Amino acid sequence: MAANAAPRTMLGKIWDEHEILRHPAGPSLLYIDRDMIHEGSFHAFADLKRRGLKPRRPKQIFGVADHYVPTLGRRSEDAASPAIARMIDTFDENMEWGGLRHFGLTSREQGIVHVVAPEQGITLPGLTIVCSDSHTSTQGALGAIAFGIGQSENAHVLATQTLWQLKPKTMRVTVNGVLGQGVTAKDVMLALIAKIGAAGAGGYAIEFAGPVVRNFSIEARLTLCNMSIEAAARFGMVAPDETTFAYVRGRHYAPSEQEWDAAVAHWREFVSDQGAVFDREVVLEGAEIAPMVTWGTSPEDAVAINGRVPDPTIFDNADKRKSAAKSLEYMELAPGTPLDGLKLDKVFIGSCTNSRIEDLRAAASVLKGRKAVIPAIVVPGSTQVKEQAEVEGLAQTFKEAGFEWRESGCSMCAAMNGDVVGPGERCASTSNRNFVGRQGPGARTHLVSPAMAAAAAISGCLTDVRRM
Repeated sequence: MAANAAPRTMLGKIWDEHEILRHPAGPSLLYIDRDMIHEGSFHAFADLKRRGLKPRRPKQIFGVADHYVPTLGRRSEDAASPAIARMIDTFDENMEWGGLRHFGLTSREQGIVHVVAPEQGITLPGLTIVCSDSHTSTQGALGAIAFGIGQSENAHVLATQTLWQLKPKTMRVTVNGVLGQGVTAKDVMLALIAKIGAAGAGGYAIEFAGPVVRNFSIEARLTLCNMSIEAAARFGMVAPDETTFAYVRGRHYAPSEQEWDAAVAHWREFVSDQGAVFDREVVLEGAEIAPMVTWGTSPEDAVAINGRVPDPTIFDNADKRKSAAKSLEYMELAPGTPLDGLKLDKVFIGSCTNSRIEDLRAAASVLKGRKAVIPAIVVPGSTQVKEQAEVEGLAQTFKEAGFEWRESGCSMCAAMNGDVVGPGERCASTSNRNFVGRQGPGARTHLVSPAMAAAAAISGCLTDVRRM
């Protein structure tokens, strides 16, 4: 830092490095390092073709089929409907037309875009990354600015490799101490969102800090940043450190060994300076966080597994009282109901939140030698995660426990590919959203960690994994 220069946040440093110009009204024109594309991008490509444009920087654009892909086969013909099969085929055609790197259904690099990008070394510290999916915030775990965009913005990035953006305010979330047994990054995020609300980080970028975060693996940090969007943050970030560098090194699109030392020296700059001022500070005590579960239809409707369904009348805000009452009606739950022991119909382990190899290891460790008593499926986050889980014997553990072992994709998180929870069914899910109908019309979703999902499958009800 130059003498007399004001201390800067990590966000400020990366933003300044990518700002081409600033409009007098406030927005910045940012250079975009990576544009991640999935099969919902046909609108953006139609716009380019209509205007006679081509992708400006094809090597900085990566296409991954994930939202609509079948998990019971690897051909577009295996899709849930002819319309979805056409969408997957159109995606392949658009990738070829644009001359873009493309991880299609049969590729070893296929998977959920937010799992594939870090896994392949596409996500690197200090980059700006966009994708037409809100959970692009996941990539910030490696010290990047990463956020979701709409299809008109996607067309702009494809054509110009730039985007107009208003710089968000900064929020630092510090997680102190250590976590208790059975408590994970998913529980930290549900505890945070329960504390600040589903709109609590609106207009902010969250930087996660503190000893708990520093001790987290990259996979756990990816879960934190993934769910920052569920608190309405523009994106989440974790400053790069030795854990980050060790994770990135040797990945396919990471800097070569010849470039490595210079890259790391540059990445080390992307930490918030001592004395940097944040617009808001939030502190969580790790020891106070328990395994969490949601009871309503927003991620903020979360309590410890040993808690009870709240009475809507306890909330101060009239709107919250009204929404809580509606949630309980939809979820068919009565105030005061204990969550530990609540009967379930299904379990889903997967999604861009919790489908990485560490997540599967955590679930398999609970399942070893036990049997699921309700239908349960596991959808790995990528083909490579699937292969690794098979090599490690995790897949066999899942299958012996009675789980369905599927191909990679978004699956039952977004319920766009035919994998759905039935009307009125109650599902313990490792995904990030429990909105009305998110997992299918009339589906009732309880968000939990992978270990909690495994415990639910073998007990047939929401269960405190710490007992197992």
